[in-house]
Amino acid sequence: MKRRVSIGLAVVLLAAVVAAIVFGSGDDEGTHSDQAQVVRGVGGSEKAAFFADRRVVEAFGKHGLRVEFDSAGSRQIATTVDLGPYDFAFPSSRPAARRIAVDKKVTKSYTPFRSPMAVATFAPIADLLTAQGVVHKGIGEYQVLDVAKYLELTATGARWDQLPGNTAYPVRKNVLITTTDPRNSNSAAMYLALTSYVLNDNSVVSTPEAEAKVLPATTKLFIDQGYTQSSSEGPFEDYLASGMGKAPLVFIYESQFLDRQLRGDGSIRPDMRLLYPQPTLLSEHTLVPLKGNGDRVGELLSTDPELKRLAAEFGFRTDDPKAFLDLVADRGLTAPADLLAQADVPSYETLERLLDEIARHYR
Repeated sequence: MKRRVSIGLAVVLLAAVVAAIVFGSGDDEGTHSDQAQVVRGVGGSEKAAFFADRRVVEAFGKHGLRVEFDSAGSRQIATTVDLGPYDFAFPSSRPAARRIAVDKKVTKSYTPFRSPMAVATFAPIADLLTAQGVVHKGIGEYQVLDVAKYLELTATGARWDQLPGNTAYPVRKNVLITTTDPRNSNSAAMYLALTSYVLNDNSVVSTPEAEAKVLPATTKLFIDQGYTQSSSEGPFEDYLASGMGKAPLVFIYESQFLDRQLRGDGSIRPDMRLLYPQPTLLSEHTLVPLKGNGDRVGELLSTDPELKRLAAEFGFRTDDPKAFLDLVADRGLTAPADLLAQADVPSYETLERLLDEIARHYR
């Protein structure tokens, strides 16, 4: 009887030890998780996948941070989003970031990511536009969309089915690049900045006279599209899923296209092409720290080697261009090292007046 009791006690003690180890280990993990300080940010949707990536989460975790990221259009962030709950704002353009910094009386900002604006299309469309003189080969293994030639074509109201020799896409639709909604999204604002620059004789729009000069043509470029989506991910996902039937030309960030190529998930098919506008614009993703650890997030994105490497894997250019180009080359891809012809973005105030006038036509 005593032997049975002893064995029973030993089993109970052994179970207690195992339970202590298991639950104690779980408590340690929970404590470690609880110790990570939550930092809330809001920014463009094209960065959402980066912040959600497990490797990025772990990289921030090593510094005791857990970043929660919400998506919104850059113009919305600068004008209508309640920034009270957020520790940092991360719009996709420097003008929007400047507006936020002025409104919130912040003197510091970080620009850890950059991405040229580009046009996603398909081989048959690129061939059609090459025949029209709108597309040509750039310096290096990439194709260029001549913005001036494109605007000349759209000014005539040309339809795809009117292009000579067009058997690949004989659709009764106007030749137009699909953008996001200019009332909400930074990529649409970049398209406006780019086209207004070319329409203003390759000069930044900076006077009321220049604004009046470019508004009729730029307004038409947006209104003639019909319905537009508020997030840059929307038209790009349509491009990936629907093919050229819905939107043969889509204005995107280079990083969106390269991100999918670098993933190697098959979403970029062999007939898909990336065109670089000439001139192009560089979208400067600028983080404005608002409070708390928002500043720490900006600092880490700008200095931490692991986070910078991961940013490159999502197609973003950082302040280490060699690392970006080496990564692209290692994956058997190509991206221009230099985009020589770059337009400048108007001041925030000028861009806002242009966007407000275009919004009036929507209403």
